[in-house]
Amino acid sequence: MTHEHDDQHEHDDHGHDSASHGSAPLTAVDPAGLHAAVDALAATLHAYVDTAIGVRAEFGSSEADEDPRILALEARVGTLNAGLYDAIHDRLGMHSDLTGMTWQDDDEDDEDTLGDDEESDAFHVGLVVVRTPAAGDRTLDSALDVVEAGAADITQTLVEAGFSVVEWGVARGAHVVLGDEDDDEDDE
Repeated sequence: MTHEHDDQHEHDDHGHDSASHGSAPLTAVDPAGLHAAVDALAATLHAYVDTAIGVRAEFGSSEADEDPRILALEARVGTLNAGLYDAIHDRLGMHSDLTGMTWQDDDEDDEDTLGDDEESDAFHVGLVVVRTPAAGDRTLDSALDVVEAGAADITQTLVEAGFSVVEWGVARGAHVVLGDEDDDEDDE
């Protein structure tokens, strides 16, 4: 996947020194801070799994989704993931896409592959979600579940209309790259 740098990124210019954002290879990067960010994120993900198992033992799935312990850990994961993005951006000048989710059928059969007379294209829906007081304790991270459910509904509607949806995914903060879409962009 290619990321072109533009002025629409919502970060300040303090990380845009010529070395990290230059066209020359970047050497002698100390990876310790980057690994520390990954370790903190991994530890929080492990804590999330342990907490989720405990909360699920106490409540049903809907109640567990909105449990304050779960919401706090989801917010922490989001914060740490943003911190990792910023660290990679500041030190390497890269715009990493680490938060997207894509589901692919592991046992794809021949009916999902395109024949010579079939055509395909990728479609994207963009949403800008704003958390309001009416959302209560729900975080923007929980909005991704709603978006995912909506994407599943759209997928089902397309299948019922006679189309085949061979891949789909949802992401927060960036569009999802599906199949050979990246290859198509490189050809242009």
